[in-house]
Amino acid sequence: MATQESTSVHSFVVPVKCIKDEAKDLPFFQHSEAYARIMSYIQALNTAVLNKKVSDASISVSEPVKKILSLLDTLDQWIELIPPKADPQRFGNLAFRDYIHMFEEKAHTLLETLLPTELSPAIKELAPYLTQSMGHGTRIDYGSGHELSFVAWLCCLEITGFLHRTDHPAVVLRVFVRYLDLVRKLQRTYHLEPAGSHGVWGLDDYQFLPYLWGSSQLRDHPRLKPIAIMQKPLLEDFASDYLYFAAILSIHQTKRGPFHEHSPVLFEISGVPHWTKVNSGMIKMYKAEVLNKFPVVQHLLFGTLLPWREADLPEIEAANQ
Repeated sequence: MATQESTSVHSFVVPVKCIKDEAKDLPFFQHSEAYARIMSYIQALNTAVLNKKVSDASISVSEPVKKILSLLDTLDQWIELIPPKADPQRFGNLAFRDYIHMFEEKAHTLLETLLPTELSPAIKELAPYLTQSMGHGTRIDYGSGHELSFVAWLCCLEITGFLHRTDHPAVVLRVFVRYLDLVRKLQRTYHLEPAGSHGVWGLDDYQFLPYLWGSSQLRDHPRLKPIAIMQKPLLEDFASDYLYFAAILSIHQTKRGPFHEHSPVLFEISGVPHWTKVNSGMIKMYKAEVLNKFPVVQHLLFGTLLPWREADLPEIEAANQ
């Protein structure tokens, strides 16, 4: 899990790209402190939502979580300020560039509103993770690397002490759910291209973590088995409570044709008998298809919160449990 650090004497930096050479840098990343912190955080969130529904009343929503939700609401409202351009465009709508430009210009102000005064020095390190999490303004695309940047931002917020372990269920079932609503709206509004998509042989054109954390939500469900995703009425009934079902329903709303043809990987996974095996498989797949893929992680940033240095062996072992 991400270790909280004292910020009173901490010197924050603007994070930079370090994964530039696939043969040299990618193997180093797999054993870096940044990798260990990110993967441990993802694993901790996975455990935190075990058998929990989005609608569970027991989920505690702290003031920091409420403030993050308010920030995401603001980003949603900005879409109305920058409507898609009417001119026909082959790949993505150019208005998205204006949206990202405004976001980058106002990110520091957003974070000043979000964070307490004592964390103001951290803004220069936190802002780039946040601005990268909505998509790429030049390429007009979005993919699992942008999703990773959002999780890295949340991880950094916990390392600074703004978020806490007790926030984990709400981070997934409130914050991440709201983030998914926002980026799916961006994808629809500006016709964002999938970034680094594997075509039909990828898990999903845009997201990955809804399937990882979503399968944890469903692990011991008495009735819903993995094959249930093949029944559209069940998807519609349970999408509001389970990330996995909502992600499958989103695919149905954006793709045409038989599910087994446009989403063969997810179709094959639906034949797995138990969610426990689906969840453990998703963790392995996330490491292989996201954290170990150069086109995805080459854009990840490193600073003092996610350091580009070799991790201690216990940290790597914990991240790979």
